[in-house]
Amino acid sequence: MTPITEVEGRRLALSNLDKVLYPATGTTKGEVLHYYAATAAGALLAHLHNRPVSFLRYPDGPDGQLFFTKNPPPGTPSWVRIAEVPRHVAQRAGQVVVQDLASLMWAANLVVEFHTPQWQADTPGIADRMVFDLDPGSPATVVECCQVALWLCERLAADGLPGYAKTSGSKGLHVLVPLEPTPADRVSAYAKRLAVEAEQELPGLVVHRMTRALRPGRVFVDFSQNAAAKTTATPYTLRARTEPAVSAPVTWAEIEGCRTPAELVFLAADMAGRLERHGDLLAPLIDPNRARPLPAAP
Repeated sequence: MTPITEVEGRRLALSNLDKVLYPATGTTKGEVLHYYAATAAGALLAHLHNRPVSFLRYPDGPDGQLFFTKNPPPGTPSWVRIAEVPRHVAQRAGQVVVQDLASLMWAANLVVEFHTPQWQADTPGIADRMVFDLDPGSPATVVECCQVALWLCERLAADGLPGYAKTSGSKGLHVLVPLEPTPADRVSAYAKRLAVEAEQELPGLVVHRMTRALRPGRVFVDFSQNAAAKTTATPYTLRARTEPAVSAPVTWAEIEGCRTPAELVFLAADMAGRLERHGDLLAPLIDPNRARPLPAAP
């Protein structure tokens, strides 16, 4: 029998709570739901606020079928907010906006990664943040990503832009910047310029093109997630990996001191302590007073 629980006045059927989703750690679906409800909710909801969500679903764990969807899943309750957002030229479509704890727990019960664009639902295509996805090509690891992130942070600062970082929850790092509202194509162009510059300044370490043959042993600085149609893993989301890894905010001191990949792997069980110690390290991303203008194109 599926237990029914009440969350902020909404009745939710939470299913298969004993199902093991992460065999490497024995983490069950019930523990995943507990992570979202008891640990991540406050910080995660702030980063999901007013952003259309795309879901990567992995209902049978990371070794099962994975499928990515922007459309509201079948059976979406009527009380879950649906925002009409552009999908293609002259076409709009509905996407879920996770705006409260009940919506978060409904979505988490579907077993999903949360992915969001760099813009908000009522200003589609107008970015209020910029992201660089640093993706290492084996044998490079997150240690090499840290070197690139430090260069990027310094380079952004030269343009008056503050940088903040989180693990991708997979192999790499994300560097994020709070922006005054700016068209996504302008943000993409600036991010590409910096990626090209990084490759010039760090030869042999950085590549700015996705070409697979160029990537072994280097860090791909992916600027493409600034495009209006693209999304990035939301801070604090769990990922469909072997272990319940979190896309976790990190300090620049941690990045500077990183010597082995294991130092920047954070699991669901680590996050309560980190939030207690640091608070939300990415809070500046959602503080309009921290937003800065993008420099004019050269």
